[in-house]
Amino acid sequence: MGVRPPADDGLSEPDVIEFGIPALDARLEDVSFPATADELRETHGDLEVPYNASGNTVSLEDVLSEIDRTSFETEQNLLNAAHPIFERRRAQNPSGIIGQLRSLMPF
Repeated sequence: MGVRPPADDGLSEPDVIEFGIPALDARLEDVSFPATADELRETHGDLEVPYNASGNTVSLEDVLSEIDRTSFETEQNLLNAAHPIFERRRAQNPSGIIGQLRSLMPF
């Protein structure tokens, strides 16, 4: 997911803030697959990945500990397995006032 930061008075287009799966994907460019969860923990376990637009992060090691797989044939397999973890964390810690209010509503 990505969110544009607030626009400034400049004429340049603002950068996109990446979080969740797109942020993880961008940070795993030097990983070769197939890979095991243990290999990923050893080489990238301390990698912090933002899971919401506010910049809250989770380590790859924590994400891997919540995934019920021990190996990944492709990067897409890893991203698909990690997606629910990022979504759950994003829902538990919504960004901004509106997100926090939505999390309190029963519907």
